[in-house]
Amino acid sequence: MDRIDEEAQQPAPPVTFTGRKTLVAAAVAVVLIAGALLIRPARTGDDARPPGPSERAASAVGLGTPAAAVDLTALVADREKQVTRHPDDVASWAVLGSAYLEQGRRTADTAWYPRSEKALKRSLELRPAEQGNFDAMTGMGSLANARRDFGTGKKWGELVRAQAPRRWTAYPVLVDAYTGLGDYKAAQKALERLEELHSGLASNLRASQVYRDRGWREDAVVALEHAGGAAKTPAEKAYVLFRLGELLWERGDAAEALGQYEAALRTDPARAEALGGRGRALAALGRGGEAVRDYRLALGRTPVPQLALELGELLESLGRADEARVLYDALGTMTKRGGTHGVDESVVLGLYEADHGDPSAAVRRLSQEWSSNKSMQVADALGWALHKAGDDTAALEYAKKATEPGLRNAEFAYHRAVIERGLGDEAAARRHLQEAMRTNPRFSPVRSPLAKEALESVGQPPQGGPENLQPRTPWVEPELPKPNKPKPAPAKPKSQPAKPKPETKPEATPAPKASQAKAEQAQPERTPEAARPDSPAAEQEQEPRPEQD
Repeated sequence: MDRIDEEAQQPAPPVTFTGRKTLVAAAVAVVLIAGALLIRPARTGDDARPPGPSERAASAVGLGTPAAAVDLTALVADREKQVTRHPDDVASWAVLGSAYLEQGRRTADTAWYPRSEKALKRSLELRPAEQGNFDAMTGMGSLANARRDFGTGKKWGELVRAQAPRRWTAYPVLVDAYTGLGDYKAAQKALERLEELHSGLASNLRASQVYRDRGWREDAVVALEHAGGAAKTPAEKAYVLFRLGELLWERGDAAEALGQYEAALRTDPARAEALGGRGRALAALGRGGEAVRDYRLALGRTPVPQLALELGELLESLGRADEARVLYDALGTMTKRGGTHGVDESVVLGLYEADHGDPSAAVRRLSQEWSSNKSMQVADALGWALHKAGDDTAALEYAKKATEPGLRNAEFAYHRAVIERGLGDEAAARRHLQEAMRTNPRFSPVRSPLAKEALESVGQPPQGGPENLQPRTPWVEPELPKPNKPKPAPAKPKSQPAKPKPETKPEATPAPKASQAKAEQAQPERTPEAARPDSPAAEQEQEPRPEQD
């Protein structure tokens, strides 16, 4: 035991590595690393460094999601250098065209759209559509939808789908195109296919759009919440928050919508469309001065004709008609500039002309638009223009096309109510005015007060129900004749066997009287009918007679 203790207290000899052992260990390590690389090669995503601005923007453009303004600027500069050095780079031309398109969407500067078209067509020249240049084809479809040329967008999307049915990037283009054309069933089918192939921000945004058009507001909100969970960059999150604010505004929750718009601006201060939304919500809450400020800031960043129309009507409701006319003139300038770049602003311009200009010109413009795009927005604008032009009968048909598919829009319901009132249908007008007030009681600074006045003037239905269901005089029970009691049916006589017919015998000579008397005695006596118990006469005799006192 002492020897064991002494050995335990002695220090262990130092471990030394010889040159041979070192070489063997290094060789083993090299073999292991090579085997790991053979099993799993190195990938682009293995780089631990975060993606740069141009890489982030390229990813967003490829997925069809919003990109930050700084990242877009970096991507445009990078791709422009690339195509300058390599003019035959097919992919770089397609990415550059999509980046120009996203820049135009974000800034609302339609001058980017011709540059996008030129870059995408250059990519298609280098690799035609027949050879599967899907990125450029998808970019052309998205560009057509941004210009509101939904027929062309549909053609490009269907072309990509025909060549590559499982390429999911074609289906967001198809959903937008079918929605703009008013083919909501086809949009629903395209969405279902998109959700089968891809789940993420792009599919959730389109799902919210389709559900909103069907009138499923709660489902639309849930889809946007899922989109918020799938968003990765601040630009994507800010866009989702802005869309949530739009849904809340449409359902009349101005205070909650204001919170979503402000959250979008905190996430991405460059999101100018959220500024316009905040101005709309502030105007609904009675904060007109702040609303005018936000509208002007939004128009300074993104000259959108719809915002100019909203601000003009807000100024008009505040009694500032001169400033409103300046905005209306600016709206005309914006739409003309967009038209030179291929953008169709017929709906906004038609509504402006119907309310503040020439309704006949609005009817002509919107009728031409209806020939190609039969969406609910075009139907509502055309119906309102026809009403302003004095043709309520034709206007009602388009108002029904705008309200019956399911979209809950207070403006659409108000337009239909005014048209029905012009036709003398007070009951239908009352119903749709109530619907407008329930959906969003502050949908417009100009038309909301008019809707309230119209609802008060129409009044409530008369007490007791409609006239065709309730009589004007009190009801009196009529005197009806007393029913006659049915007499008992007489009993049917029992059936008797048929008597055999007497045989015909030759006539005999008359017998003598003595023999005739004997024959009469031999025949049986016939019972009279009254004497038979089953005869009617016998039954009458057998009826009990009343007792006599």
